[in-house]
Amino acid sequence: MEMEYAREFPYNHTDRRPRKRPRLAWDLSHTPKAQSGINYGQVLGNVSSFGHSRVHLDHASLFVKELAQKGSPPWRHDDKDGHYMFELGENLTSHYKILRKIGEGTFGQVLECWDREAKEMVAIKIVRSIKKYREAAMIEIDVLQLLGRYDRYGSRCVQLRNWFDYRNHVCLVFEKLGPSLFDFLRKNNYRSFPVDLVREIGRQLLECVAFMHAMHLIHTDLKPENILFVSPEYVKIPDYKVTAWSPKDTSFYKRLPKSSAIKVIDFGSTAYAHQEHNYIVSTRHYRAPEVILGLGWSYPCDIWSVGCILVELCSVSRKSE
Repeated sequence: MEMEYAREFPYNHTDRRPRKRPRLAWDLSHTPKAQSGINYGQVLGNVSSFGHSRVHLDHASLFVKELAQKGSPPWRHDDKDGHYMFELGENLTSHYKILRKIGEGTFGQVLECWDREAKEMVAIKIVRSIKKYREAAMIEIDVLQLLGRYDRYGSRCVQLRNWFDYRNHVCLVFEKLGPSLFDFLRKNNYRSFPVDLVREIGRQLLECVAFMHAMHLIHTDLKPENILFVSPEYVKIPDYKVTAWSPKDTSFYKRLPKSSAIKVIDFGSTAYAHQEHNYIVSTRHYRAPEVILGLGWSYPCDIWSVGCILVELCSVSRKSE
C-alpha cells in the first residue's frame, strides 16, 4: 500500500529546518498558529441528525425554529459540471454556516464558513460530485493527514481540520488563510515584490518542499495560486515606478503584506516518489524541462517550479492574466 510505505519513514530525519528566524521589516504582527491535530472524517446524510429528545409543548415552536436554523437546506441537484449548489446563509450540515464563496477551480469550490463548534472562520473545499475528482480528494486527504501526523513544529503546509462526505461531495475543512500570491499580485497591478520578501517566501517554500520530499512526496503543482499568505493584512506604500497602464487611483501606491508567512495548499496532485512518473504534471508556466520532454520526473520538478515562482515574483509586470 502507498500509505503504508510513507508511514514507515521515521520522523526524526524529516525536519532539519531552523526553529527560529529573524523577524523581517514587514512582519508587523505575529502570525497566527494553526491548530495541531486532525479530526478524521465522517459520512453525513441528506439532513443532519439531532437524535430523539422530548420537547415540552410550550417550547415546541422554539425547537422547530432551532431545527430550521441548524438543519440542512432542501435537496438541490448539482449543476451540469457537478458543482454543489447552495445559497449564502445556508448550512453545510449543522456544523457550518456558509458565508461566501472565496474560490473556484477545476476540482470544485471553496467556501468561507463559520464553524459553530470551534467558533472560528474556516475554508471548506467542496469537491465536484464526479468520480475522478472524488478520488483525487481522497488522495489529498491521505496526504494531508500524513503530513499533519509528522508536522510537529508547524511546516508550511495548510492544516486539515476535518473532512466529511455530504450529498456525494467530499468536503475538506481547512484553516482560514489569506490571499494567494497570484491574487495579491493581481490586486497589486502585477507589481513585483521586494527582493527581501521574495527571499523569505523562497526560504519557506524550500522548507515545505524539503519536508514533503523527506516524506517521499512530490507536490507536482507548485504555482502562485497554490501558495497563500497566512494573514490577509497589508499596508500601502508609495510606489514611484509608475507604468503607463497603471490605474490612476492606485498608480502611486502598492501593497505589501504585513506578514511574510505563507502556506502551501492543493495536494490533490501529490505523487509518491516510488510510483511510476511518466505522465504530464505541473501547470505549463512552471513545468520542468524533463516533464516537457517526456523523460520522466522526480523531486527536481518541484525545485524547478519554485525557481520559476521566485523569478516571477521578482520581475512580474503584465497588463492582464
